[in-house]
Amino acid sequence: MSSDSEDRSARIIPYLYYEDVAAAVEWLTAAFGFRELAEQTMRSPEGNVVHSAIELEGGVVMMGHPGPAYQSPKRAKHVVGNLYVRVSDVEAHYQRAKQAGAVFVSDLEETFYGDRRYGAEDLEGHHWYFAQRVQAVDPKDWKPTGKKLNGRG
Repeated sequence: MSSDSEDRSARIIPYLYYEDVAAAVEWLTAAFGFRELAEQTMRSPEGNVVHSAIELEGGVVMMGHPGPAYQSPKRAKHVVGNLYVRVSDVEAHYQRAKQAGAVFVSDLEETFYGDRRYGAEDLEGHHWYFAQRVQAVDPKDWKPTGKKLNGRG
């Protein structure tokens, strides 16, 4: 099956709110290498993008304008969640994000659970963590370092 006709009916698909969906899609594709799924883009009668979807290495994230009932981090003025995304080459991914001017919330580092990862904030305040498994560590051998998993503290 080609990637355009793949069944994208994953059991769990994150849905994020953005005040400016079109700008978010543009930034996320430039900084993190996502691909817009244009066939899923919906516009308001005024022509503003109110829903879209992006894909990276088979994973899909949907996004939309929050409207009056929901809050984006930009509107809430605080982080409302984190996304953890596995990528095939975290070093290259980190460099791409760096070149795009991403604001990092945690540097590229080895974790006690066997991933090499970094965290970055997008243009509206969502936190994204990109990771690559570098070694298998049995959960019974995990030894937290005292740092919080989200890179803060």
